[in-house]
Amino acid sequence: MRIVPVPPDAAAFSAFGSFVTGPAKSGDRRLYSDWLAPVAGLSLQFHINAVAASALPHVLTQVENHPHAAQAFVPLNVSRYLVTVMPSDAAGRPDAPKAMTVVMPGTMGVIYRPGVWHAGITVLDHDAQFAVLMWRGAPDDDVFAAIPPLTILDAQTELTGTTA
Repeated sequence: MRIVPVPPDAAAFSAFGSFVTGPAKSGDRRLYSDWLAPVAGLSLQFHINAVAASALPHVLTQVENHPHAAQAFVPLNVSRYLVTVMPSDAAGRPDAPKAMTVVMPGTMGVIYRPGVWHAGITVLDHDAQFAVLMWRGAPDDDVFAAIPPLTILDAQTELTGTTA
């Protein structure tokens, strides 16, 4: 399977979560607290992930989900990164043929809904770091599943037939 990344589209992404963007003007604030509401029996975790840069094309063979709580990623020192999500099939497994990959600027974060199948964040251009917030503490906080190889292509290569 092959997929070409698309630009962020909040409406198209809404079934999987939300994009995190700053307010339009100084002095304002944009709230995302409803996404990270407390979950009984779990504790709020805040950590920083370091992610090595990848190049396109990039092959994914595994996805994950977190059944109990949303997961928020806020980029720190990030140029561009890829967010790959997919719905569940009727059995609750990842439906890889319906995957979507979004190429995100380092000025936007992402929040995944609880239970959304997603790949680990793929960073482009240079190594990066993300602040991560989520509620944890259940034995099955992290569920992993193998998928048929999904190749994320470079949109520029696909459009022109050449590499940049």
